[in-house]
Amino acid sequence: MIEQLLAPPVVAVQAFTDPVDPPVLFAEEQALITRAVDSRRREFGTVRACARTALSALGVAPVPILPGPRGAPAWPDGVVGSMTHCAGYRAAAVARAADLVTIGLDAEPHRPLPGSELDVIALPEERTRLSDLAARRPGTCWDRLLFSAKESVYKAWFPLTNRWLDFEEASITFDPDAGTFRARLLVPGPVVAGVRVPGFDGRWLVRNGLALTAITVATGGTAEI
Repeated sequence: MIEQLLAPPVVAVQAFTDPVDPPVLFAEEQALITRAVDSRRREFGTVRACARTALSALGVAPVPILPGPRGAPAWPDGVVGSMTHCAGYRAAAVARAADLVTIGLDAEPHRPLPGSELDVIALPEERTRLSDLAARRPGTCWDRLLFSAKESVYKAWFPLTNRWLDFEEASITFDPDAGTFRARLLVPGPVVAGVRVPGFDGRWLVRNGLALTAITVATGGTAEI
């Protein structure tokens, strides 16, 4: 499924279940989840197993994958990547830093956002666009896709800036036919290859009860879609 969103030079690995025998973790990783509940321990281990499988495809030896600032995973030198997990899904995507400067990946259960969460994450212009999309494609939970897209935007943004990005600091526009989206940054974007990036382009997919979004940016500063 993830291969429809991410293609070479990205290596992506996904899992829909946790293995019966939990993956072996490095001591540094194990220390982070000593007090965690079983479900958290399992998703933590499985997504790191996905990441290490992807890294091995790049010829990178197994290493601990530890959270850095604001929880972003710290990847080995020369590698960029992103991880995501939700109920029934875990995935990791990596690439060489010589090819891409950042990856943003997010997965969510494909169901409407709870309560008033849409009011928290959506700009007025986005709510208008979502209403139009819902009328055209009522079978898609566009509010959940919006949340996922903004998560992918943040995951792509943070490694380039080391700064927080609020939900209201990016405006998302979906193309329901092409399966793509555009994120227009409402604050100064990161500088990549000497050029300030005004936004990110990404892909989205709804399948098997899941909503997935992904963003990549090439070393030349071009978002890959």
